[in-house]
Amino acid sequence: MKRISIVWIAFILSLTLLVACKNNNLNNSKEGLKETTTEVVSEGEKKKIICTIFPIYDWVREIIGDNISSFDLTCLIDNGVDLHNFNPTASDIIDIQNSDMFIYVGGESDAWVSDVFDKVVEKNVLRINLLEVMGDRAKVEEIKEGMEHEHEEEEHEHEEEEHENEEHQHEEELDEHVWLSLKNAKYLCNVIKNNIIELDNANKNQYEANYNKYSELLNDLDNRFAKAADLDGGAVMLFGDRFPFRYLFDDYGINYYAAFSGCSAESEASFKTIIFLANKVDELKLKHVLRIEGSNDKIAKTIIENTKSKDQDIVIMNSMQGVSLNEIKNGATYIGIMQENLNAFEKALK
Repeated sequence: MKRISIVWIAFILSLTLLVACKNNNLNNSKEGLKETTTEVVSEGEKKKIICTIFPIYDWVREIIGDNISSFDLTCLIDNGVDLHNFNPTASDIIDIQNSDMFIYVGGESDAWVSDVFDKVVEKNVLRINLLEVMGDRAKVEEIKEGMEHEHEEEEHEHEEEEHENEEHQHEEELDEHVWLSLKNAKYLCNVIKNNIIELDNANKNQYEANYNKYSELLNDLDNRFAKAADLDGGAVMLFGDRFPFRYLFDDYGINYYAAFSGCSAESEASFKTIIFLANKVDELKLKHVLRIEGSNDKIAKTIIENTKSKDQDIVIMNSMQGVSLNEIKNGATYIGIMQENLNAFEKALK
């Protein structure tokens, strides 16, 4: 996974401090919000909420509902950049500093958040870290048989055992893609709703009603995914790509094989990986090879070319890691994209 360099973050933080000095009068006039207890912002003043990724942004939008005009709601990563490759600008950091609520995924991709709050943000911004909220529900990123990571370990099998154990512990991290489970979505939306109520208790009933309505939509889609999985029984899917859908697949007992783990920074698959996955397609008599949005078909096509029949279809599932502003303007929603994922899910099971 991509890490932000110390030099780069130091530069951004120092630049931010310089720019932030110009905003001191504004910051001092806006009363801070504590992480545990918050106060209702003065009447007529918009509450500023910043979300790092589209799913969180859309959940907040649904919970706020018709009261959206009372909020300044921002999706930080709205230019199609993948979550794992995002670097905040000085302007982004200042916006976070001036916000009332900041909601982010957590994990390695959001490691920069700690630096921002430890070194820049003086105001007590209400922060929601989804992985922390998940607690024991969060899963460690899984390395499955045949993944590129596994082959790298095989190539170093003669290294000292102690060194291998230390390296494994260092690399182990939580799977960040919590939003791709509809069950997780319902749980996280409830937490977000409760925090929005802390921010604006005057409209508590509206937010409760909006959440209840939205949770019904999540439940319905969850049930439809479960029905599709049950119709097949013991299903296996194969991704010629990264695999960010572990939470979703675990919900319905679907097994999988993939070229890379969900947070892998790799983009080229080795010969061993290609052949392993092609053999699995033949062994399991799979009719489809999947990939995620934003990547090309290169690995999936190479896998198919190395199967016996060479006639599998490529199916795309959307992990929502880099939804663009244009997609948002054109009506993209979490529910809508998950419905498209259900269609792909059902097709891949045939």
